[in-house]
Order: sequence, then structure tokens, then C-alpha cells
Amino acid sequence: MEMVITFPGEDRVDARFDGLTVSTDQDGSAPSPFSLFLASIGTCAGIYVSRFCRQRGIPTAGLRIRQHAIIDPATGLVDRIDLEIELPPEFPQRYAEAVVRSAQHCTVKKHLEHPPVIEVRALTAGA
Repeated sequence: MEMVITFPGEDRVDARFDGLTVSTDQDGSAPSPFSLFLASIGTCAGIYVSRFCRQRGIPTAGLRIRQHAIIDPATGLVDRIDLEIELPPEFPQRYAEAVVRSAQHCTVKKHLEHPPVIEVRALTAGA
């Protein structure tokens, strides 16, 4: 997958891929790149939870995931991310553990458990 990152001005940075544009900013006019990174974890888990429910005919009304990023005060980096799946009262309790297992299949989570190598280099355009 290729993304093209562009710089439309100020601290705004956009990522373009698959005909889409994801805008980021540091001033609050768009999500920050780090906020999108964190959101990708919860929304990825949410896709798996949504599919789990849809396959079993379980309504998702009232179903939510709360995500908490725990910061290590010594490093200022996220040390742990907790996802809490809030089940509505009518959610079939026999599926409570299974819906947690479905969220654990999140592709973003799996990549964090086995991170890719990230290589950065500079190339002169047209050279």
C-alpha cells in the first residue's frame, strides 16, 4: 500500500491513498497524527466487534468501546492501552467472552505486537 503525504500549509499534513485524504493538524482543526494512531486501535477493534455482532444478528445499539491510553510518566509515552467493550443490558451474556476475543483479532493490535521495521530516507524527486 502506498500513501502520499503532502503539506498543505502550517502544521497541516495530509495522507492520500485509495482515493481518500486523511487530514491531520497540530492546532485542533483536524486530528493530530498521534490521535489518529490511537483511534485506529479502537476503531479496528470496533470493526471486529461489529462483524461479530452482525454475523450473529446481535444489534449494536448501545454497544460501545471505551479506550484508555495509559501514559508512562517517566517517558511520556503510552505504556498500555485498555479497551473496554461496554455491552448493553440486552447483549447475550453467553457471547461476552467471545466478543472480547473478536476484538483481539484487530490487525492494528497485531502489528503493534509484531511491529514492522520503519525505514526513513530522503530521495531527490526526478533523480
